[in-house]
Amino acid sequence: MRILILLLLTFLTGSCQGSSTLEAQGTTPPSHQAWDELLQQHVSKSGIVDYKGFIRDKAKLQRYLSAISSTPPDKQKWSREEQMAYWINAYNAYTVKLIIDNYPLKSIQDLHPTLKVPGINTVWHKKFFRIGGQEASLDEIEHKILRKEFDDPRIHFAINCASFSCPPLRNEAFVASKLDRQLSEQAKAFINDPSRNKITADKAEVSQIFSWFKGDFTKKGSLVDFLNKYATTKIKPGAKISYMDYDWSLNE
Repeated sequence: MRILILLLLTFLTGSCQGSSTLEAQGTTPPSHQAWDELLQQHVSKSGIVDYKGFIRDKAKLQRYLSAISSTPPDKQKWSREEQMAYWINAYNAYTVKLIIDNYPLKSIQDLHPTLKVPGINTVWHKKFFRIGGQEASLDEIEHKILRKEFDDPRIHFAINCASFSCPPLRNEAFVASKLDRQLSEQAKAFINDPSRNKITADKAEVSQIFSWFKGDFTKKGSLVDFLNKYATTKIKPGAKISYMDYDWSLNE
């Protein structure tokens, strides 16, 4: 088990190496209205997803995916917020597509290929969609674009891996005009959710996300410092930190 954990941590660190080439010139930010409508219709306030509803609206989802697939960001013209909103929505929408294309299933992990080295070739590495004509994967969006280019740890609370222990899928699209507020709301909601983090002043049992990506959360202080920015119960310095088991069951 220790070897598997070390391999996974190596993978998570290594995934940030290199840059993505998923970009274009002369594009304009697409509308996320169709994705917003789908989310409001098929995702509850708490993030429970009606995948059967998405299947019924598969044609509408595909039209939205086709629109974003053909308009990757122009880094010279799009604002930082426009780019971030695009990539977060793309990650979440393509994750939903992945699930409904393989539905029914109990967990996104059921879609892993047969692995010789766990954590190196996963469902997240699967290139099942295109951005600007280039094959792409969820791993590339998360690690080579969102984490590497934007360096905002709140991203971890915005992207959804279709599992119960993940930060819930927000039931509205991310948009540039209110992105900062949306990201902060996601962080506050996740950190104060007792089903995902159990926080008291003297100890905190928190999500594995804070272990897997600890470096993202501790660039400007300790993990406790980061948690206290959003936690309603403030954690004392030196409090014991432990990590909860991760539930990979499908979030439906």
